[in-house]
Amino acid sequence: MAKRYELTNAQWERIAALLPGKAGDPGRTAADNRLFVNGVLWVLRSGAHWHNLPVRYGKWKSVHIRFSRWANKGVWERVFKALIDDPNNKYLMLDTTLVRAHQQAATGKGGTRTRLWGVPEED
Repeated sequence: MAKRYELTNAQWERIAALLPGKAGDPGRTAADNRLFVNGVLWVLRSGAHWHNLPVRYGKWKSVHIRFSRWANKGVWERVFKALIDDPNNKYLMLDTTLVRAHQQAATGKGGTRTRLWGVPEED
């Protein structure tokens, strides 16, 4: 059985071939892609800061840099597409209870605003 926030064996088997860093891929071979993905899931699902990542997943800064690289290359989109039909996909569901915003995010900066959606406001 997987630890809290970690992929099951069945989920891992569905995505392992999609991830960069396998033997034969260009560039560096990853030491343990599964451990890395589980570390990312731990951060995203727990709502903790990257620097609070448990040591078992590796150095937080290295994990965060690799996470960002994969995001820029579209790796996470491929992973989510592969797992979306999984009936046990609770690990893919992120909602506002898991996303923290800074206190000032609710009010925003004052002054003139441009509406990006809806019916334009009358002057």
